[in-house]
Amino acid sequence: MKNVITQLRISLMATLSLAAILCGIYPLTVWVLSQGLFPANANGSLVVRNEKILGSSLISQGFTAPKYFHPRPSAAGHGYDATRSGGSNLGPLSKKLVETVRQRVDEYKSENNPRPDALVPIDAVTASASGLDPHISVKNALIQAPRVAKARGLSEDLVLKQIKLHTEGRDLGILGEPRVNVLMLNLALDSTSMSLTSKGND
Repeated sequence: MKNVITQLRISLMATLSLAAILCGIYPLTVWVLSQGLFPANANGSLVVRNEKILGSSLISQGFTAPKYFHPRPSAAGHGYDATRSGGSNLGPLSKKLVETVRQRVDEYKSENNPRPDALVPIDAVTASASGLDPHISVKNALIQAPRVAKARGLSEDLVLKQIKLHTEGRDLGILGEPRVNVLMLNLALDSTSMSLTSKGND
C-alpha cells in the first residue's frame, strides 16, 4: 500500500510539473519572445490604416470590383472564409473541376480582355490548398493591370510600377516563384489614387 501511495505521489508531481511547464511557462515564454522580437507577425500580420484593421497580409480577401486586382479563387467555406480554410479536394479527372476551371477561364478573359494568344495563368482559375493564398503570380497581375488602370483612371505604367514594387521574390532565393500580395497592392493603389485626387483638387 505504501508503494502505491509513493507511486501516486510521484505521478501526481510529474503531472503537475509538466502541466506547469507545458501549459504555463512554455506558452508564456513563447508569447513574450514573439511579442518582443516580431509583434506584427505574432499578432497575425494585420494591416492597419487609420487605426482600422483592413485585413491580414497572410489571408486573401474576395476583391471583385474592377478597380482592384482579384485574388485566386477560393474554396474556403463560401470563399475566403478564414474559419474554414481548405481546398476543393477535386482531382484532375473530376468533371466538376474541369467545368469550374473552364467557366473561370471564360470569366477571366471577359474581365481582363487579354491578347488572344495569351495563356490564362493557372493561379487565376484554380484555388490554393488553403483557399486563402494572399498572392497571385506576376503574370496574373500583369494581365489584370490594364483593367485596373482603366477603372481607376491611372496610367498603365503607374500600375505596372506598383506591381513591380510589390513583387516578392523566391523564399531563400530558390523556393517558389515571384509573387504579388493582392491586399498590399490594392491598398497601395488606393493610396496612390487618393494622393492624385488630392493633388487634382489643390
